[in-house]
Amino acid sequence: MKIAGSTVAAAGVTGLAGATGQVEVNVGFASERGRQKTLDAADETVRDFDSLDIVTAKMPAKAAQGLQNNPNIRYVEQNGTVHAHAQTLPWGIDRVDADVAHSNGDTGSGADIAILDTGIDSDHPDLEANLGEGKDFSGKGTWEDGDGHGTHCAGIANAVNNSEGVVGVSTEATLHAGKVLGDDGSGSFSDVAAGIEWAADQGYDVASLSLGASSGTTTLKDAVDYAYNNGVLVVSSAGNSGPCTDCVGYPAAYSNAMAISSTDEDDSLSSFSSTGSEIELAAPGGSIYSTYTGGGYDTLSGTSMSCPHVSGAGAQLMATGMSNTEARSALKNNAEDIGLGSNEQGAGLLDVEAALGGGDGGDTSVTVSTGSASNVGTSSATLSGDLTDLGGASSADVYFEYGESGTTLDSTTGTQTLSSTGTFSADVSNLSSGTDYDFRAVASASDGDTDTGSSVTFTTSSSSGSSSPAIDTFSVTNNSNGGWARFDVNWSVSDADGDLASVDLTLSKSSTVDSYSTSVSGSSASGSARLQDKKGSGSYDITLTVTDAAGNTTSQTKTVSA
Repeated sequence: MKIAGSTVAAAGVTGLAGATGQVEVNVGFASERGRQKTLDAADETVRDFDSLDIVTAKMPAKAAQGLQNNPNIRYVEQNGTVHAHAQTLPWGIDRVDADVAHSNGDTGSGADIAILDTGIDSDHPDLEANLGEGKDFSGKGTWEDGDGHGTHCAGIANAVNNSEGVVGVSTEATLHAGKVLGDDGSGSFSDVAAGIEWAADQGYDVASLSLGASSGTTTLKDAVDYAYNNGVLVVSSAGNSGPCTDCVGYPAAYSNAMAISSTDEDDSLSSFSSTGSEIELAAPGGSIYSTYTGGGYDTLSGTSMSCPHVSGAGAQLMATGMSNTEARSALKNNAEDIGLGSNEQGAGLLDVEAALGGGDGGDTSVTVSTGSASNVGTSSATLSGDLTDLGGASSADVYFEYGESGTTLDSTTGTQTLSSTGTFSADVSNLSSGTDYDFRAVASASDGDTDTGSSVTFTTSSSSGSSSPAIDTFSVTNNSNGGWARFDVNWSVSDADGDLASVDLTLSKSSTVDSYSTSVSGSSASGSARLQDKKGSGSYDITLTVTDAAGNTTSQTKTVSA
């Protein structure tokens, strides 16, 4: 049911069997005599329609039941209530930070998305304002959606941000319906190829293909290549053949199409998702709520649902002036690593905000992190670091800056040149005993980019009496996902006096949110622990403190981001 352009749901429209007392009914009459019979039976006339042969009235239930038997009455039904649907933020839109992009003013306005599918419901209140052209390639004669699949995909990509229904990844791009699949959900390679050609010839920015086959044809490949070479970002669902390996369908498997796998709400790979080396991105595809035919909404699952998440994101990027190749690179370079295999997630999970430059995923420059100090003595130590990204440069010079805590880090180690990512270390000497030192790793790439890691503290041993314990290794692996800020810590400690007592870890963000403590003994110990914060995000400090039996302590702190 639809009222004044709003999607509504009927409630309480029932028959009159068993009704007692006074009821409010809608009476459809077949003649003027039937209308008069209704008015005579009514205690109160609520509405006498102008053009429809209907009267809404309040009357005793017995009188209403009597009207049902009158040959001049077409029907008598109890009046009910309807409710407008409040707008819902689907979990997938939230997970890929499209809602954050909307709040930043990114809506996709000016971009064009071709939904090459079963068509689009042209009267849908969540899509109507964004609809542009349409063309039928299926032989149906109209591009209207008689299946629901195309309308569902259109809503994911670009539903209007209004007060009802759902909201899309993009909200103000223009949707174009290329009906390449019939109302049974199937179509020929020729139909699909013709739809792709049409999208390219119309100059549309994105072609969204939530369809596929287990094998391809030269005709389909030619169409994909033609569109991509003419500036169209071609996005395609990987397929629903999972669990399987190397089973990406076509056209997704073609090099000029982006193959999209599917994830569930917990960031796991959807059980149905196809996988393979062709996967470029993962996106939400399990239990996705979106628009459907008849002005309604429904929940569907499949890589068909993950595909339009990326199509909507592509439209947002191309609305900023990016080409299809630039948009493709931005989407991959700013994806979030959710810990799946490269054949499952490709570059990672779609991150719309980061791809648009609003998140920290847009940094493609050289990246270095500071490790820990090991072999700490009274006057020497070994410093470690990790070159994690060359940012496209051919090499980087790496070294350490260090100095006593509270002073400038005005001492440096010798420079090492690395042509690939990995760990590096350097020995420092002539340090003062029993003193706190800070150090940090530095990288200078061959293309001019530089990066500096966070400062880490270590304490040299005392020259006499009981020495402080040492932190030999302290590494953090970020396993955060949409539900948890989660960090796995590995550590090893030692003490020259052989009287280790305890190791403590804290996870802090203005205050401690998680901690870990364990007793240790002897001259060395190692272990691991998980620190986490439910629904956490942003920057955290992880502090490792080792204490010996004499009460001497050594601490190091690492700053990490979820």
